[in-house]
Amino acid sequence: MTKIEPTVGAPASPSEPFIAAPSASGATVTALSAASRAEEAAPTAEPRKLDQLSRIEDKAARIEEKFARYEAVFTRAEASLERSAAKVESATGAMDFAGIRQEVAALRERVDATPRSATLFTTALVTAVLTVLLTILVLKFGVPGLFSGLLPR
Repeated sequence: MTKIEPTVGAPASPSEPFIAAPSASGATVTALSAASRAEEAAPTAEPRKLDQLSRIEDKAARIEEKFARYEAVFTRAEASLERSAAKVESATGAMDFAGIRQEVAALRERVDATPRSATLFTTALVTAVLTVLLTILVLKFGVPGLFSGLLPR
């Protein structure tokens, strides 16, 4: 990108106005054009002042170029950070859904593994019947080695 810098020379004729070309920084151009107009009012026979003004303009141009480079670096860094933040956000969102899906699947498996009410009632009935039968058998025949039967045969 080429920059057009204001010129330091005096107008070719007194009737021709001095026009400075615009630059990236409007404030600097305004300050430089005001300084160059002040220099035009003074006699142009002072080459030392023109040389000093030229050095100031060169220094201002270098500062503007550095600022533009830093601004470009910061813009690239900001864009990179935004891309990284978007990637992290999408990754965490995907991980959260996967984790929730796994937990729901594990919970569903546990619920499916639990017996339903019909199974529970059947188990309770079979347990009650077997307990009564075993109690009657123990009372009638006894437990060998501990006691004999308590009910008549």
